[in-house]
Amino acid sequence: MRIAALHSTDDPMPFRALGPFFLLTFALAWGIFAVFIFLPEVAARFGEVSGSHPLFILAVYAPALSAFILVAAHGGLAGLGGFLSRLLLWRAPFWWYAFLILAIPLIYFLGSAVKGNLLTGGFTSFTWPQLVSAIAFMLVLGTVEEFGWRGVALPLLQRRLAPIWAGLVLGLIWGVWHLPAFFLGGTPQSAWDFTPFLIGSVAVSVILTPFFNAAKGSILLAALYHFQLNNPLWPDAQPYDTIFFVVTAVAVVWLNRATMFNSTDAITKVIR
Repeated sequence: MRIAALHSTDDPMPFRALGPFFLLTFALAWGIFAVFIFLPEVAARFGEVSGSHPLFILAVYAPALSAFILVAAHGGLAGLGGFLSRLLLWRAPFWWYAFLILAIPLIYFLGSAVKGNLLTGGFTSFTWPQLVSAIAFMLVLGTVEEFGWRGVALPLLQRRLAPIWAGLVLGLIWGVWHLPAFFLGGTPQSAWDFTPFLIGSVAVSVILTPFFNAAKGSILLAALYHFQLNNPLWPDAQPYDTIFFVVTAVAVVWLNRATMFNSTDAITKVIR
């Protein structure tokens, strides 16, 4: 593994915060999932297990909660302001916007065509009020994770690793973090196989890495990317969408090889 040159930065968030970030993120989320598994009567007080269960939502928010705790601890209120200012970053090369708007849904539709549910999944399975509600819900669910994954973890990883390796490592950790959800009936993941999901997580993390760097560390665009991965308009294409995401990741790495294997343009600041 090629190690990137150490980056000097005036960021109050030190590299050593990476360990506590992962520890907190896993402890919060997996601790909550342990309640579902070992104390089901406690979880049942809040309703049936589903993607909209309050404890499930809290578990999904674990990366963001960990990020806010650590940013506040190292940067104070001013640091939180600098961190949140990355939500205002929206500039990126037009081809990344094209990828965000066109390529991601195309991957899902291609995977769905292979799976055989192209005409029965996604928006076709909702009424219009249900679709609006589902879109609104997904805008405030998985997207919030990006305060942690790309808000904190990726910049810190890129201080020590070239973007290609940072994206691979983060994608692997990101995928494993979801593991408990695969053992809970009623969650979206319970209907999927974990191995294709893990491979897909690594692939979409690698794709997002040069997009994130080109957007100067935008949390906003990372969140919109995450939303597109969960957009209820697209049909469920698991596990076949993984194939297309892996092929796309290889192409993205090749097209961005000048920056993926070189840390010169990598974003390494958590707090602006």
